Amino acid sequence: MKVSVLKETYPGERRVALIPANVPQLMKAGLEVIIESDAGAAAGFSDQQYRDKGAAISSREHALQSPGIILQVRCYGANQNAGADDLSRFGRQHIVIGTCDPLGSPSAIQQVASTGATLLALELIPRITRAQTMDILSSMATIAGYRAVLLAAVELPKMFPLLMTAAGTLTAAKVFIIGAGVAGLQAISVARRLGAVVQAWDVRPDCREQVESLGGKFVDLQLDTADAQDKGGYAKDLGEEFYRRQREAMAKVIAPCDVVITTASIPGKPSPRLITAEAVAGMHPGSVIVDLAAETGGNCELTRAGETSQHNGVSIIGAVNLPSSVPQHASLMFSKNVLTLLLHLIKDGNITLNLEDEITGPMCLAHAGSLRT
Repeated sequence: MKVSVLKETYPGERRVALIPANVPQLMKAGLEVIIESDAGAAAGFSDQQYRDKGAAISSREHALQSPGIILQVRCYGANQNAGADDLSRFGRQHIVIGTCDPLGSPSAIQQVASTGATLLALELIPRITRAQTMDILSSMATIAGYRAVLLAAVELPKMFPLLMTAAGTLTAAKVFIIGAGVAGLQAISVARRLGAVVQAWDVRPDCREQVESLGGKFVDLQLDTADAQDKGGYAKDLGEEFYRRQREAMAKVIAPCDVVITTASIPGKPSPRLITAEAVAGMHPGSVIVDLAAETGGNCELTRAGETSQHNGVSIIGAVNLPSSVPQHASLMFSKNVLTLLLHLIKDGNITLNLEDEITGPMCLAHAGSLRT
């Protein structure tokens, strides 16, 4: 069985799906590893480093012609334009593994299914104990939360920590994190280390303990959030009336804040609008909003994906694909997640697709020419 790692073609994507250090473990499990030339270059991994670990270097065409596993960070669906170029080379001999935005791009999944290839979506790995070490969403959210704070710190026209100097006392920055998932918790941790006073809120009330354990203060917006979490641990869509009341309460909280970082998203749906233009106008000039939900519409009404805009002196950063801005460590974490998944699937040098398995089943979107639901 061969595993072919492709160079990413999505604009600005610098990660690679497998790093050189993980090649020997796959070879020991009986896999032959093929790397498209320069697949790891943007993340700081040369072709020679892969060769030194036992991988073969080839062209993209040769890698796609090889039967077996096709491994990508972004496959078709999560790479709508350039990703279509690979479809004609897919067939029943391929198992395609990568992120593919199945809820946002259902037609792309249908096209992959029509090639006969098997498609495993990494973002659909269930959040269960057995699969924690395969969870790419948590890994990438960790990096996004870290980078969000650094972006805010650079944009903010003041420093984060409390400082007592001969020229006077500098007050600590006030940071408000909306959403206490993996990205939010990492943002709390980093902002606290930089010396900020941190508050956070999440619709899931059981996040309070996690926020407080990191030194943040959990804000009580006096909203009924008892039914805010689905079985997978994700926030649920709570309806427009709830979000209207939430926006009103939140506007009062963010008004005195120097930095607001939003992380709220709902799988398969546009991000909930939590910050209105009116609320932004109520913030003081120089404040910064970092919207980690920019790619799915944004939590702030004024967010422009991939841009930093200004409104009444407030900077609004529409952050996109932040893990790619830390490509080496992002690739290391992504690769480790993928390695663990592959070792779960490989038996005696061959991949075993047990679609009844609690990990494999939910992430398999296409098999033997048909869609799976």
